[in-house]
Amino acid sequence: MAAEREAHAGTRARLKLLERTLLHFVPRDLISFLGKSSLLDVELGDQVEKTMTVMFTDIRNFTHLSESMSPQQTFNMINSYLSAMNPVISSHHGIIDKYMGDAIMALFPTSADDALKSALSMLARLDEYNAGRTRAAYPPIRIGIGVNTGRLMLGVIGGGNRMEGTVISHAVNLASRLQTLTKTFGTPLLISEHTLYSLSEAHRFSVRHLGRVNVPGTVHTESLYEVFDHDATDIKACKIRSLKKFEEAVACYHLRAAGRALPMLEEIVRENPGDIPASVYLQRCVESLQTGLYIDPEEAGAKMEWHHDEELGIAEIDQQHRELLDIIKQLHQAVTVSHDHETSASLIHKLEKLIRDHFEFEERLMQQQHYPFAADHISQHNSFKYYFLRLKQEIEEHSEDPLYLGFRIKLLLADWLTNHAKRDDRHLGRFLTERGILKPQPPAHT
Repeated sequence: MAAEREAHAGTRARLKLLERTLLHFVPRDLISFLGKSSLLDVELGDQVEKTMTVMFTDIRNFTHLSESMSPQQTFNMINSYLSAMNPVISSHHGIIDKYMGDAIMALFPTSADDALKSALSMLARLDEYNAGRTRAAYPPIRIGIGVNTGRLMLGVIGGGNRMEGTVISHAVNLASRLQTLTKTFGTPLLISEHTLYSLSEAHRFSVRHLGRVNVPGTVHTESLYEVFDHDATDIKACKIRSLKKFEEAVACYHLRAAGRALPMLEEIVRENPGDIPASVYLQRCVESLQTGLYIDPEEAGAKMEWHHDEELGIAEIDQQHRELLDIIKQLHQAVTVSHDHETSASLIHKLEKLIRDHFEFEERLMQQQHYPFAADHISQHNSFKYYFLRLKQEIEEHSEDPLYLGFRIKLLLADWLTNHAKRDDRHLGRFLTERGILKPQPPAHT
């Protein structure tokens, strides 16, 4: 019996050692998210849906750097860099999902604020790391970081003799796309609209709208935002002073008004040559005035219509969406075309009430039916109300250019409502109909 117990103990010890070894390749948190206590319990097809913030980072010009090094030196550099970044991510409650050569994909399950703080801390840590490289006569490393927030599916995929944990979501694709766009705009950190609206303390960060881009694999454009807290003190101060002028110039460019954007951008770049995104837009304006071509343009009079494929099939919510977008469309017309302040004020008041009623209806429904993503959904509502009140103040003060205000009405109201309905409300609708709580209705034709 003693020998048998000893053999069992030895087997358990070897299994524990095997599991500890395998956990170097599989994030322990993934196992916990799947409701498993051990890696040995994980099976093909296990999956769970969560709201998280996704971060992608990548070393700039890595191919050029590696060409001057031996294979051993290349791996030494990558491992040294990753060893510097890993603790920063972990200290902000991040989970490294995978390494992809010189790139990192990390997940932040607690909050978007954690992800953004981690990104800024990584840039600060990179400064320290580069100081060491400079002392050793090595060139500094630059990185780009893209951050996006959304629902994603974590699970186990595979076939035959191989399985692996993976994350599937449009949120992942957009985070990767944002990281790539840091090269285009010459800035190290970009976040999506979804992350901006998920921040509980957005006012603590220095953020400016950097335009709208078409994202491969989707039929609509996405807003991107630059977070510039890590900039040199003088560059950051200038960006803060010129923030409104910069965002107005960006709006004019996207509305095919490069002639109006050009002098604003010339002034910004003259006062702050280190503002690389402003220089990028300045060059775009020069080229657009020469060629008549624009990158990712918006139409000043673009129709704001509710399309059938955006409906949930839930009569109450679909009707509220149509009413909201109709009022937003009227407000856009009053501000940009008729310049009717009295009508604008009346529409803002009506819109504010409709928003309140719509959000209260959805939130009551979510709480009554124990919707598992209610907290995230309500947080999005609260963020929208915050930005709506800021826009309301701008409209009521009558001090902004109508073209710029029209762009912001479309950006902060119409586009947000459409994206929110496609992403968050559709998920809620699917939850309700799958459980038979609400019966789907045929889409209304308008």
